[in-house]
Amino acid sequence: MTKRLVVWCTLIVGALVWSAITDAKTEPAPRPVLAIQIEGVISPSTADYIIRAIKQADREVAQALIIELDTPGGLDLSMRSIIKEMLAAERPIIVYVSPKGARAASAGAFITLAAHVAAMAPGTNIGAAHPVNMGGPMDKEMTKKVTNDAAAYIRTIAEQRGRNVQWAEDAVRKSVSATEKEALTLKIIDLVADRLDDLLVALDGREVTTAGGTVILHTKGVEVSRIDMSLRDKILKVISDPTIAYMLLMLGLAGLYFELSTPGAILPGVLGGICLILAFYAFQTLPINYAGLLLILLAIILFIAEIKVTSYGMLAVGGIIAMILGSMMLIKSPAPFMRISLPAIILTTGATAAFFLFIVAMALRAQHQQTTTGAEGLIGQIGTVRTPLKPEGSILVGGELWSARCEEGAEPGDKVRIRTLKGLLLFVSKDHEAVAVEADAMSTQRQQGGQA
Repeated sequence: MTKRLVVWCTLIVGALVWSAITDAKTEPAPRPVLAIQIEGVISPSTADYIIRAIKQADREVAQALIIELDTPGGLDLSMRSIIKEMLAAERPIIVYVSPKGARAASAGAFITLAAHVAAMAPGTNIGAAHPVNMGGPMDKEMTKKVTNDAAAYIRTIAEQRGRNVQWAEDAVRKSVSATEKEALTLKIIDLVADRLDDLLVALDGREVTTAGGTVILHTKGVEVSRIDMSLRDKILKVISDPTIAYMLLMLGLAGLYFELSTPGAILPGVLGGICLILAFYAFQTLPINYAGLLLILLAIILFIAEIKVTSYGMLAVGGIIAMILGSMMLIKSPAPFMRISLPAIILTTGATAAFFLFIVAMALRAQHQQTTTGAEGLIGQIGTVRTPLKPEGSILVGGELWSARCEEGAEPGDKVRIRTLKGLLLFVSKDHEAVAVEADAMSTQRQQGGQA
């Protein structure tokens, strides 16, 4: 009995020791590192994306959030909202200017300096953070105020992160820039890494102080989990591009024109309305010159007038000139990334002008054919009202849709007889004989149905 008890005790103690050894060797897996990629202008949609990623990193207690950055700059309000969240973040934020050839210019320089750890890939640069008014040049006094404000802002960021304060201020006041090697020497950034894997190795064991306390990074060989842009953010980013916003405006105006010229089509009007709403949303974030917008609207009016009035192409020429000038003036900004691309202006203006000139040619051709065959070809014919004649609307006659005028008025489906023609406008009156014949036919059909 004693021997058996000793054996059992030995087995139990051995199992406990083995379990302790196994537990000691099995370390918990390090938390993943989150990563996002920012490429292009810093816009409201970009800010929403970065802020969402920062909050997700805090919520999931991720080891860190890596922002792979390549930007020429962007909007001041969007930049400040991003930096506000970065300074309050509880998990480490690493800004990595990459890939090779990327830059962190203007607003990108502010964001990089605000990171807990700033890193750059070889062949990248940072700086040129002098404020630029997206709506055009400012007067001397306003330029001074804006520059002083930006300089103070970047100084406090650099001081809080322990970076080169003097260089940061020079980036704003003198638009200085630095390569990755210069930035490392000047203590603007913390690391230079060829690739993301190299960055993770370099970060391993680094102690970072955040708003939530001190964090020691264990990033060597850790899993990187990427946060994708939401569909909403992707759409907003695309339509915020000046060229895309311009194309949406032109498509919206074209859709409304089709709807007005062909009542009842519905689809062109719906699509045109959607395009216009998206365009005007984008215009809220762009430096719109309303003189340019009015010139584009004037161009559309002139094109439509060319169809209605015989001006021998003069109105169409005026419309083309107004559209070119309006397109070039629509977005006024010294920043190249905030301008509409010239090829897009040429393509859109050319396509719009060609379309309206084609419509004018078809209208003139129809008018010419009508005069060679004589107005008698249409006079006396019966048409069907398509849109209410109050007193003007449209009728369908001979398979074609015509503008018509009926002094007594008529509703859709009514039969009207063409009395005379003036230009492209038909003067009609209700055809009571046709209505009577149609009523007799319907009465006969009802009687036959009753006998059956």
